[in-house]
Amino acid sequence: MFPYIRIQDIIDIIIMSFLVYQLYSWFRNTKAMQVVIGLGFLGALYVVTKNLGLFMTSWILQELGTVLFVLLIVIFQSEIRQALYRFSLLRNLFDRQENSNQLDLMDIANTVFALAAGRTGAIIVFQRREPLEEYLLHGVAVDGLVTGQLIGSIFFDGTPLHDGAVLIRNGRVVQASCHLPLSVNSELPQYYGTRHRAGLGLTERSDAVVVIVSEERGAVSLALAGELHPVISPEQLNEKLSALLAPPSREIAKIPWRLRLFGNLMPKVGTVLLVLVCWLLITTREGGVITVSAPIKYHNLPEGLALTRTTPEEVEVQLKFLSRLIPSPKNLDVVADLDLSSVREGSSQLAVKGDNFQLPTGVVVAAVKPSVVRVMTEKKMRKVVRVRVKTVGELPGQLRLKRLVSDPLRVTVEGPAPVVSQLESIATEEVDLSAIRQNTVEEKPLLTPSPQLRVLQDEPVKVRVTVVGR
Repeated sequence: MFPYIRIQDIIDIIIMSFLVYQLYSWFRNTKAMQVVIGLGFLGALYVVTKNLGLFMTSWILQELGTVLFVLLIVIFQSEIRQALYRFSLLRNLFDRQENSNQLDLMDIANTVFALAAGRTGAIIVFQRREPLEEYLLHGVAVDGLVTGQLIGSIFFDGTPLHDGAVLIRNGRVVQASCHLPLSVNSELPQYYGTRHRAGLGLTERSDAVVVIVSEERGAVSLALAGELHPVISPEQLNEKLSALLAPPSREIAKIPWRLRLFGNLMPKVGTVLLVLVCWLLITTREGGVITVSAPIKYHNLPEGLALTRTTPEEVEVQLKFLSRLIPSPKNLDVVADLDLSSVREGSSQLAVKGDNFQLPTGVVVAAVKPSVVRVMTEKKMRKVVRVRVKTVGELPGQLRLKRLVSDPLRVTVEGPAPVVSQLESIATEEVDLSAIRQNTVEEKPLLTPSPQLRVLQDEPVKVRVTVVGR
């Protein structure tokens, strides 16, 4: 079915696989991903019903898809905005990066485990590259240096700010008592309370790192990318935070390229297969051929020559289209554009090739009939000829024609020498004398006796009609 695969097709599949996998990584275990799966099922059902000829079902699904597209933009505007931000290639140039050198992570880790030993609940949010303002509600501004004493004081039971999360950004405690969005992951165990669901909910929507202390169990957990990881010691927490809060260049450098490429292999392979299947479905119409008629136009005629005759005036073109995404060539404005710069006086033959057609990407010329066009050219000539005013009808009543003059009296005509040399005058459009009652001036265009002639006069001729009584 596919005679060849272009290098562009391979690049196309790689780019789409990367984008789809990134979207999967960001939105897995979220309600957005569940909705996408449901839409994918409806899309597959639409394709099946359309190919089976189930007109009513396919029509309903098609109309429903248009409505759902608008609803999704409204409902998931926050997720869409976050995804576009993550795709931005310039954000690393303008975003302020957290300076991990300002944080005593070991002091923070000891404070966290001290809170756990006292069964004091806590949520500590570390902002990394992505902004978090749209996800934090009812926070109280603090703006203080991060110390273990400050964090312990904030979460001490009974203080005004202990209920909620602390936000740490750029080495400072920015807000306290923040409310976070809850996780929508239905697979979380029942023993995880609101504190854990809030920490996971924020990491499902951003790249933030959240440390959670359980008030009921006295356990410490680290939430990252929608997953919860238990931490058993201050040293382990310090090690994990040091790796996660390092500058992006150091963070990426610590991950071997083989692990980045082959890690999480099953979702990556599944993504590539999904994109490949979609590509095959899109290109299943490759090789389809449609014949259309294309008129011929010309350019670059040498100076001093005039085009007198062309045979034929249009050609039949067989067009092959390579994708379902390309509109049918029947709806395209297909024109053969031939270059006349190489022709000489007399008869010439020009080959009609695929390069002579402006076609969209994915549409190629399979054949042209006829493949050769014959053109006749003559030497171009210019000549000044008189203007002849053409009249019709008779003057009414006692009026008689005294004078009928054109302005200008002569014009320059350009065209093939054999035609121009025999031309003595050129007529105007008819002036109806029966409608004239007094002296008047009328504007009349000139009538060329041959389409090969061109009058070098842009404005219409003014015809002055002078009449007198008998």
